[in-house]
Amino acid sequence: MIPEWIMAGLWGLIAGSALLIGALFAYVFEIPQRIVASIMAFGAGVLLSAISLELMEESFSLGGFPNMVTGFLLGALIFTVINIYLARYGAKHRKRSGKQVQSNGMSEDNCLAIVVGSVIDGIPESIAIGITIITGGAVSVATVVAIFISNIPEGLSSTAGIKNAGWNPGSIFGMWLLITAVSGLASLAGYAIFSQLPQGVNSLTLALAAGGILAMLVDTMIPEAFSETHDLTGLITVLGFIVSFILSKIG
Repeated sequence: MIPEWIMAGLWGLIAGSALLIGALFAYVFEIPQRIVASIMAFGAGVLLSAISLELMEESFSLGGFPNMVTGFLLGALIFTVINIYLARYGAKHRKRSGKQVQSNGMSEDNCLAIVVGSVIDGIPESIAIGITIITGGAVSVATVVAIFISNIPEGLSSTAGIKNAGWNPGSIFGMWLLITAVSGLASLAGYAIFSQLPQGVNSLTLALAAGGILAMLVDTMIPEAFSETHDLTGLITVLGFIVSFILSKIG
């Protein structure tokens, strides 16, 4: 029987590995923007479902309205402030299909901002994975799937930009391997640290992650999905939502 703390780290690695997969596809193939945007729309639906049915529901059951509302708003505020700051250094389109990143050119500061932005996106998501194991006794499959899907277009778009900036393959994939490892460690920490803390803290943290993810989704994923899929965005997003809902009930 594998200890739960190791399982938490492994699930975090699995979710984070989507960044590496996206990077690999972006480096080897020219992925049509409509396909990336469709993945984005589907991932947005999956994330919306995971936020409402998994993270927020669990946060409420652990800490009630005060912790849930406080954490949710704080998470959105923190993400928004950090995202505004990173946008000034070229990370605004790190989850977009690549067109904006390529047209604007990339400097070393831009690339560094994308790396930092990817880490900041991934840490609260990964911590949430670890906490769901504490509260539910098993990982939330819907949450892992949601994070995995949302990471793929980030790996695709960011790699397109830093590849054009002249990074060699070793630097590109070394970076994504490092970020994937950080995702695994964050999930492990989410389990190991928060299993020792009061339920109220876990409630606050889950809601904080949910608020940050929702702000990220609206600021980055949904605009890109609509810019390429237009009238199909709603349908694809609904498909993602229902798939995540089903996973949350059978997982």
